[in-house]
Amino acid sequence: MQLPILASAPLVSQHAAAFEDLFENRKQFRHFQNYLTGLMVLPNKSMANISRCIVDSADKTNLSRFMSMELWSDQKVNDRRITYLNQQTKAVRKPKSDSVLIFDDTLCEHVGSLFEYVDRHYDHADDRYPLAHNPVTSHYVSGAVRFPVDLRLYRRYEELTQWEAFVFKHFPITVIPKNKKERQRLHKQVDETLLQDPDFLKLHNQFRTKIDLAIELLHSAIAHRLCFDVLLFDGWYLSEALVKEATRRRKKWISLLKKNRNLETNSFQLKASDGQPIVFEGAHVSVEDFVKKIPANAFKMVVVNNKIYWTFTLTVRIPSLGKVRLVISYENEKLTDTFVVLVTSCLDWSAKRIIETYLLRWPIETFYQDGKEHLGFDEYLMRNAEAIEKHWCLVFVAYSFLHLDCLPSPLAKRHLPTKSIGQACREQARALIELLIVKSHEMMQNCRDAKSVFDFIFSLSLIHISEPTRRTPISYAVFC
Repeated sequence: MQLPILASAPLVSQHAAAFEDLFENRKQFRHFQNYLTGLMVLPNKSMANISRCIVDSADKTNLSRFMSMELWSDQKVNDRRITYLNQQTKAVRKPKSDSVLIFDDTLCEHVGSLFEYVDRHYDHADDRYPLAHNPVTSHYVSGAVRFPVDLRLYRRYEELTQWEAFVFKHFPITVIPKNKKERQRLHKQVDETLLQDPDFLKLHNQFRTKIDLAIELLHSAIAHRLCFDVLLFDGWYLSEALVKEATRRRKKWISLLKKNRNLETNSFQLKASDGQPIVFEGAHVSVEDFVKKIPANAFKMVVVNNKIYWTFTLTVRIPSLGKVRLVISYENEKLTDTFVVLVTSCLDWSAKRIIETYLLRWPIETFYQDGKEHLGFDEYLMRNAEAIEKHWCLVFVAYSFLHLDCLPSPLAKRHLPTKSIGQACREQARALIELLIVKSHEMMQNCRDAKSVFDFIFSLSLIHISEPTRRTPISYAVFC
C-alpha cells in the first residue's frame, strides 16, 4: 500500500520557497512540491504513481502536463538550486584549495526502445551493452558538502546521426555488421560519402563526445561560481582536450591512468635495488611494463583514512599530457594484489595527498546509488527527452534538500554528513505518516465514521498492491 500524500514533505516546505518565482502560478509550484515529495517518500517513483498518491489532486493528469509541457525551465531550476546551495552551505564548506569537481557518467537502463534517445551503451562493469540513457554529470565536494552540479545526456554517434538509415540511403545493398570492429571498418568506407549529405552533416556536427560534455560541465561549474581547485575523473576522461582546458582554467587534476598508456623513457630515471640505473629500450614504455621494473624496496608505506597503501611516486612525461606525477599503489606489503596508478598535474604533491584527494571522488558514486535507490533517478517512464531531463533535474533538487538536512553544524568541525540520504528520506516519510494519523484523528473527532475516513485517505486509486519488486515493497515497513 502506498503512502497517501496529504502535504509536502517537511524539507520540501522548508526549502521550496526559494524556487517559487520560477513557476507561472501556484498550481505549478504545487506540482513541483508534490513531485519532490513523491521522489522522497514513495517506493514507486513513477509519475503515474506520484499522481495517484496525491490526495487533493483533482485531475491525475495534471502532473503529467507539468512534466511534459514547456511550462517551466529545468535549466533555470537547476541554476537556482546551485545558487541556493552555495548560500546555504557557505559556513560548512572547506577552502577552495580543498574542494573538488568530479566528472563521471552512469547508465539508466530500460526495457523497450520507445524512450527518446535510448540506445545500447557499454557497461564496463558487466561487459555488456544494455538499452539505456547515459547521462554525464558533475559533482561538487567540499568537506561535508557534496551535491550534483549539472548533467548532459551523452548520445552515441550512430544514434544521434541515424547512421544506419543514412547507410541504407546511400548504400542500399550494404549489410551492416553487428561486430564492433567490422562496423568500424564500415565507418571508414562509408562516412566520407555520408558527410556529403547535408542532412547527415548537420547531425554529425551536433555530436559531442563525453570529453566534450565534461568540458561543458566544467564551464557550467565555473559559471555557477563554485569554488574548487581540483578536477577528479577516471581514466575514461583522461584526454589531451580536458587536460588543456583544465590548465587554461588554472585547475589542477587527478585521474586514474590506464595501464596501456605510454611513458617517455627519457623523462625519468629508475634505479634497481642495487642502485644501478634501469635501461629501457625505445622511446616509450607502457605503464604495465614500467611497474614490473620497479624494485620492491622502492615502495613506501602511506596511511590514508586509517588504510595502508604501499606507494611509489615519480615525475614523468606522457605523450599528449606533458609532465605529470605518478602514484603507483598496492594494498599489501608483498605487492601481489592489483596495482592502481594515479596521475596528476600536481607535481609537488606527496603520494598521501594525491591519494587522499582522489578518494574524494567517491561521493559521485554514492550519489548515483542514492539517486537510483532512494529517489528514482532511473525509474522514469516518460518517453520525451525533455520530460526525462526535467525528472533528472527534480531528482537533483530532492537530493539537494535531503543533503542540506544531512550537513553538520558549522561549529561541529565535522567533514562528513551526519546521516545518510536513506535516513533523511525515511524521516520525511515518518513525518507524513504522523500527519496522516493526526488528520484521521481530526476527522474522527468531527463525527466522521471510520469508513468515510478510510475512503477519503485510502481511495481505490491509492491502493496499489503488486508482486514485490526491488524497489516496491507492499507494506508500510519501508517508512518505519
